[in-house]
Amino acid sequence: MITLALVCTLSYGQTAKQVLDKAAQVVSNKQGMTAKFNISGPNFSPTNGTISVKGKKFQATTEVAIIWFDGKTQWTYMKQNNEVNVSNPSETELQAINPYNFINLYKKGFTYTMTTKGNNYEVHLTATDKKRNIQEMYITVNKTSYVPTQVKMKQKKGWTTINISNFKTAKLNDAMFRFNAKDYPHAEVIDLR
Repeated sequence: MITLALVCTLSYGQTAKQVLDKAAQVVSNKQGMTAKFNISGPNFSPTNGTISVKGKKFQATTEVAIIWFDGKTQWTYMKQNNEVNVSNPSETELQAINPYNFINLYKKGFTYTMTTKGNNYEVHLTATDKKRNIQEMYITVNKTSYVPTQVKMKQKKGWTTINISNFKTAKLNDAMFRFNAKDYPHAEVIDLR
């Protein structure tokens, strides 16, 4: 009986990983993708925006800021004070601003379980390392398209929820993931690296 329960649990975990693998494949379109998002959590006010992703690179636009990330360096343009902060973000910082960063996180250091809710799979990830910044995540994935529609993550101060809509594949130029000073000639650039 214990062996049967263990086999069921292991195959169930593999199924959850397979769902995430398929979702990651959809999101990791070599040409790129775009979507709209809404993010809310204990560290900031609810925010709406758009995001473009190509591999590990992304560009996000909200009412208050534009963020470019080329896979290593992040530029954050704060519209209100015409200021650009340059940094090399951590895993937690990237997850909080890029709803699709889970495609780089889930493969190592998490255990998986999965439930079905209507037309979606809900994969629950739990960190195997208690020192990890993100201890738990729930990723909701559409059963038909394998497009992620929601990412919830637990951090020290509570849960952050990112709702995703209007997912589309697109051919994106790499230049869109880097800050271009010519477009913001009067912005003050502050290097925080």
